[in-house]
Amino acid sequence: MKDSVDELVGLLQLDEVVQDRYLGQTVDLGWGRLFGGHVLGQSLSAASRTVRREWLAHSLHGYFLRPGAVDAPVLYEVDRIRDGKSFATRRVVARQKGEVVLNMAASFHREETGFEHQMEMPEVPPPDELESEFELRRAVVDKIPERFRETWMRERPIELRPVEQIDFFRPEIREPHRHVWFRARNGLPDDPVLHRCMLAYTSDFALLATALLPYGVTYLHQDMQVASLDHAMWFHRDFRVDDWLLYAMDSPSASNALGFTRGAVFDRQGRQVASVAQEGLIRQRSTS
Repeated sequence: MKDSVDELVGLLQLDEVVQDRYLGQTVDLGWGRLFGGHVLGQSLSAASRTVRREWLAHSLHGYFLRPGAVDAPVLYEVDRIRDGKSFATRRVVARQKGEVVLNMAASFHREETGFEHQMEMPEVPPPDELESEFELRRAVVDKIPERFRETWMRERPIELRPVEQIDFFRPEIREPHRHVWFRARNGLPDDPVLHRCMLAYTSDFALLATALLPYGVTYLHQDMQVASLDHAMWFHRDFRVDDWLLYAMDSPSASNALGFTRGAVFDRQGRQVASVAQEGLIRQRSTS
């Protein structure tokens, strides 16, 4: 039986149908719809298959157009927009059951030298001093309806260790800032494309929830409708997802039922390896 990390690696290794067309399998994380990071990671994997191996993605911009289903594969159609001397551009359309679920553009760059600067990594406790999200979930499993407990306690391929603990059911009102350490549960191959796809997958965890912190609610509240709408990433430096990375997130603005969030990803040496931005729906529905 595959463990969760091997399963995710397999999901990111798509089947080629014909040239520039790839089929990705799906998995149910218990949310009743396909996880957005799943489609992002597979879309980046598809785009990466069409460029020179030594050229790596430096950015992606995706729009989630429809919720993905967990009971059908996803077809990824790659359009080779441009191949230049330093950059290559790809467009990916993800289709499921004949409907477009994601439209993404990705840019690839050959490695070169140049100026360097970055933000300082926030000062937070190291991951070995923190409890894992799995341990935090286990502590409150008795509060979960029995039909959801198996999903709640299911092992995930990415281990999360939040710096600021959040009560899933009665969250405190707080400033929209949070920090989470994460890494793959097992070691991964020395493949920079795979590590980028894994980071794209992981970057959709916890980010939009940051916009809910000032309101004392979470996505578990029955009156909340929460969904990622668009997602952008920039890869600055090489990294490994099987070593600890710090995800520093904030939400500068929320209005019109939309929450805007940002993230900066650092390795343990303090290098900023990626940046993320996302806007999502955070609609509080009337219960009257």
